[in-house]
Amino acid sequence: MASRKHTDVMDYTDGMEMLDSGVMDSVLGRAAAFDQHSYSDKDVSAALEGVCDIEGFAALLSPAAGCHLEEMAERARNETRRHFGNSVCLFTPLYVSNYCSNECVYCGFNCRNRIHRATLGLKEVTKELDAIAATGLREVLILTGESRTRSDVEYIGECVRLASERFSTVGIEVYPMNSDEYAHIHECGADYVTVFQETYDPERYGQLHLAGPKRVFSYRFDAQERALRGGMRGVAFGTLLGLREDFRSDAFACGLHAMEIQRRYPHAEISLSLPRLRPAGGVNNQVAVTESQLLQVSLAYRIFLPFAGQTISTRERPGFRDGIVGLSATKISAGVSVGIGEHSGEARGDGQFVISDPRDLAEITEALRRNGLQPVMTDYMRT
Repeated sequence: MASRKHTDVMDYTDGMEMLDSGVMDSVLGRAAAFDQHSYSDKDVSAALEGVCDIEGFAALLSPAAGCHLEEMAERARNETRRHFGNSVCLFTPLYVSNYCSNECVYCGFNCRNRIHRATLGLKEVTKELDAIAATGLREVLILTGESRTRSDVEYIGECVRLASERFSTVGIEVYPMNSDEYAHIHECGADYVTVFQETYDPERYGQLHLAGPKRVFSYRFDAQERALRGGMRGVAFGTLLGLREDFRSDAFACGLHAMEIQRRYPHAEISLSLPRLRPAGGVNNQVAVTESQLLQVSLAYRIFLPFAGQTISTRERPGFRDGIVGLSATKISAGVSVGIGEHSGEARGDGQFVISDPRDLAEITEALRRNGLQPVMTDYMRT
């Protein structure tokens, strides 16, 4: 169980690799200067008419852009078609462990929550992977709770090896690692890494992450850069919308973070995820982010970062997901289970949060085709 010692969120602990790239200072500095109420209709129109720079991105995230969603949607759709055509990538997550060393007040895996905990053995992982592969999916995302004791780097690597034998694309969403550890996971067969910063406000971050390695904001912030230094082909960013009163500032900082990494690593594939806070353990003072506000964030991301992939979560209802893919989102999960062992019908542990879209692969692909979109099972082959 995590220690309750409340260390400073910027203080690294033993074994954490430190980077000095300047990305965090740049992003946090610009985010601190963001004033959502300083933008006008004129600023929004200017951002939509030409190249969308950082100021334009800020305008598109501001309340002033709320009455320009149709114009933003048209611009976003054009950008999506220009760079991604009508294709939408499909994948599913596989949770192999729900043990966690962190005390995050909003998360179902919080180490202090009394839930059914489990870590799958490699034979059980194989059963889960075979069950997913039998559906026709060719991309899988391996997830764990953040416990280096219950799911160490070697274990995650072995899960990835098993997955790479069955899937063309393998990603991980686990605890942040050092660059040499990411190199090992990449050698095992992983292609990309997802890490959510959750919130980009260090003060709010400290209020939400009471104990455990995840409390170190700065180490988590640099995870994508360490992953790329470890050889990963792509990295994904996300902020959990609803953790902070000013969710627009979090979205702004997340976009800047992705932009800065893209500039420094032009070969990397960059992606953004759009999760909203869902019921799981509860969080004080959570912010209700509406669907229209979530749509605004998604459209702003597409216009500002036209080449970046974008994933829409099963936290959202089916109708919303169907509407946003092809418009600004380019990736969607199908046949999702957030529990441990559920893909093979042998549930072992509780899930992280409540999903809103339980549809299987056939239902998702049918919905995509009905909307004139092309479901893509494989968009990358590792050589």
